[in-house]
Amino acid sequence: MFTGFTPETVDFLWGIRLNNNRDWFLEHKKQYVTTLYEPMKALGHDLFQPFLERSGDICKVSRIYRDARMHPPEPYKESLWICIRQDVEWWGENPCLYFEINPEGVDYGFFIWKPRTAVMEDFRRQISAKPDEFLSMLHSVERSVGQPVQAECYKRPKPCEDPRLQPYFAWKAQIGCTRHEDFSEDTFGPALGERVADYFEKLLPLYDYFNRFKV
Repeated sequence: MFTGFTPETVDFLWGIRLNNNRDWFLEHKKQYVTTLYEPMKALGHDLFQPFLERSGDICKVSRIYRDARMHPPEPYKESLWICIRQDVEWWGENPCLYFEINPEGVDYGFFIWKPRTAVMEDFRRQISAKPDEFLSMLHSVERSVGQPVQAECYKRPKPCEDPRLQPYFAWKAQIGCTRHEDFSEDTFGPALGERVADYFEKLLPLYDYFNRFKV
C-alpha cells in the first residue's frame, strides 16, 4: 500500500541531479530504495488495481539506471515513472497513463508521445466517420478533469470537411492531458495516490479510445 513519499525522497532526487556518479549513488543507494523505489512500486501496485481484470494492460515501474549505450555521460536518471499501457514493443508510440516524480515535483496523466503516422491517419478516419462519438467522449473527459486535451500540431493542418473536427485533424504528436504538482505537504502522504487514481479514472475513456488505433 502506498503511504506517500517523504522529504528524503526529494533530497535524493536533487542529490542525484547534482551528483550523477557511481560513488555518490552507492553511498545513497539505501535512501534510493527506501524513499523512492519502494514507494513507487507501492504506488504502481495501487494504481493498477482497477486494470487487473482488463485485457492487455500492464504496469511498468522504471528503474534509475540509464542505458549506457544511450546516455553514456550520466549513469542514472533523475526521475522515476510509472506507466500503465498495453503490452507493446515501444511505449512512446502508444497511449499510456503515467506518473513521474522528479526534482521539480510530480506529473501525471494521459499521454501519447510519438504516435505512428498510420495511427493518426486511422484516428482521422474514425472521427470523421463518427464525429459525435469522439466529441462527446472528449468533451466529457475535459469537463470531468477541468482542463483540455492538448497536442503538438501540424504547421499545415490536414484538410477537414467538418469544422468541428478541424482542431483535431491538426494533432500530430504529444497528445496529452496532464497535471503537475509542486512538492508540498500533500505530496508526503497517501492522498497523492488517491488524487492520481481519481485522475486516471476520469481519463480512462480517452485512454481506451486511443487504444483502438493500432497498426
